[in-house]
Amino acid sequence: MLRPRELSRDLALFAARTPTLPPATHTNSYALGAREVLLVEPASPYDDEQREWLAWVEGLRSAGRTPVGILATHHHVDHIGGIEVLARETKLPLWMHVATAARLGGCTPGRLLRDGDEIILGDARWVALHTPGHAAGHICVYHADSGAIVLGDMVASEGTIVIATADGGDMATYLEQLRRLEALAPKLGLPAHGEPIDDPCATFRRYLAHRQAREAKVIAALRASPRATVEALVPSAYADTPAEVWPIAALSLEAHLAKLVAEGAAAEAGGHYWMK
Repeated sequence: MLRPRELSRDLALFAARTPTLPPATHTNSYALGAREVLLVEPASPYDDEQREWLAWVEGLRSAGRTPVGILATHHHVDHIGGIEVLARETKLPLWMHVATAARLGGCTPGRLLRDGDEIILGDARWVALHTPGHAAGHICVYHADSGAIVLGDMVASEGTIVIATADGGDMATYLEQLRRLEALAPKLGLPAHGEPIDDPCATFRRYLAHRQAREAKVIAALRASPRATVEALVPSAYADTPAEVWPIAALSLEAHLAKLVAEGAAAEAGGHYWMK
């Protein structure tokens, strides 16, 4: 794997090995800006990867680029595993949404980002987008002039995204935010996992179609087995996936069920679900 990679004069990528979910094995960090630079995703908890990440930052400084902060798109461990070490060693402030800060507890953010906040890096204007659904404090960052968008875990170019209600995920909100991102018509997607995406809108549409199709399978499973638990519904709702991934699939299944209950299409009592 080639790293670091210069994607353009004002955009660089560093893929670090992290304890993420398969098929992904790495989390992408990005350096945004040609002169003033925002570093996105202090991801890896591993000492060797942190040393390489820090060397990458020193290389940016040697090239005349000045890092101004480290942004965590959200609180999941494969995105903030190195947050304390990397912030300390670079002496850079941490940027994040207030809901992410609340999840991380001990860290002290240098900047709390809200939806629509401008991020000025030299003569470039990026905009913070609060995009909850996968995580309550999830942030994307959009550069309208170039059409580039940092996507965090909204989508990936490998695998799909898990929505876990127990961890603050919300399926309806997630789908709403995917539609919002599609409406921006970005030209380059920069996901946390996998390669950059040349047609992010096509990926958003594919994700939306996938979730619509999965919801149909969940509804069919509920009708075939009313008053069933999440665990009992997984084999039929996810019959098209390998059994070894069913424990992970159960997280998104629960999110689909919560959406159906909130919409009044299904009901739940004592951990058992049925269609109304």
